[in-house]
Amino acid sequence: MGLRGKDSVGLVFWVVVLCAATAFHGCSAAFFKKRSSGSSNGVGSSVVFQLRGNVYPVGYYYAEVYIGNPQSLISLILIQAVISLGFNAMLPALAVRRNALVVCTEAMCKSLHAPPAYKCNNPTDQCDYEVQYADNGSSLGILVRDIVPVRYSNGTVLGPRLAFGCGYDQHVSKGAVSPTDGVLGLGNGKSTIVSQLRSLGLIQNVIGHCMSARSGGYLFFGNELVPSSGIVWSPLSPPSIDKHYSPGPAELFYGKQSTGVKSLPIIFDSGSSYTYFNRLAYQVFLALLQKSLVGKPLNVAADKTLSICWKGAKPFKSVLDVKQYFTPVTLSFANKKSQLEIPPENYLIVSSLGNVCLGILNGTEIGLGNMNLIGDISLQNQLVIYDNEKQQIGWIRADCNRLPKSGTVPL
Repeated sequence: MGLRGKDSVGLVFWVVVLCAATAFHGCSAAFFKKRSSGSSNGVGSSVVFQLRGNVYPVGYYYAEVYIGNPQSLISLILIQAVISLGFNAMLPALAVRRNALVVCTEAMCKSLHAPPAYKCNNPTDQCDYEVQYADNGSSLGILVRDIVPVRYSNGTVLGPRLAFGCGYDQHVSKGAVSPTDGVLGLGNGKSTIVSQLRSLGLIQNVIGHCMSARSGGYLFFGNELVPSSGIVWSPLSPPSIDKHYSPGPAELFYGKQSTGVKSLPIIFDSGSSYTYFNRLAYQVFLALLQKSLVGKPLNVAADKTLSICWKGAKPFKSVLDVKQYFTPVTLSFANKKSQLEIPPENYLIVSSLGNVCLGILNGTEIGLGNMNLIGDISLQNQLVIYDNEKQQIGWIRADCNRLPKSGTVPL
């Protein structure tokens, strides 16, 4: 599916639900409601969501979340972007229930706008937002509040009233079509769901996801499910704050060999199905890859699934059938103290035609400039942790097919 919802102004935690009005019956407001008699562990707990989907052929991972009272179940693709929730809702319901609206004087609203663009002529005016995506998609809407039930890993269920975006004018880029209701982004910022839960004292501002190469996985907010050892940590680079998650510049290795490509600006992006290198890194990597395949039982295939595909003597059934012909790629951060290894199964797919295709693409060709995105394909079977409390990002190989024992959702 390629890029999904690249926000040109920064990658911060939000949800934008691109659904029909009939799929969600109004952005209704409701009072904060506790939905179980158990007590929360507060900032020591985690909220857990089960993930569904895969890189190929589905093209994305998504979670299911309940919103409102009465509750509506919506499915949301994981991405990086700038608001908490949004959807095509029944705006007449909003006009009647004004207490659902976030007003423009609130700090949360101000955080969505650069100073020159921020206008609040009347303190009771609604908070409008407009998001432009790098893939030429966009969303126009308003901020509202409603119940968003969350289940903790200890079994407690709460229904805090959280602010989120209610989109009424959505433009999707060509080819970016999915049957889900919208998107659920992972990031940091005042308007994000995780930040709102943190401000209520309910969780730590920590996000983790584990996407299975087979299908599915899990997502959590809070620090309870972070492993106590074995994680490779790297400090978040300063531009990560309120924008995107970057472990800083990296040096690119092909196997154990340095490619000579250094100081690559890296972003971890769950909003991209595939991984994107800038032109130089891509060309160097591709040249080394093609050289290593000389003499191997693979030939270039006429397969339009991705930019480059190879066929064998007979159709492949799994990446495991062909991974021995390819070489791991490594990104080395922070003076080689932190390394992310990307094995062949984390940059290859097998197409519906039985060919093996390269899931590392040229980002410069699609307008990413010098940016390098580490997408879902390269984060599979990794527990990735974005610790906004300690300003660090971590990863560890994991079995993403097993949900944490302490709890699952949807609620």
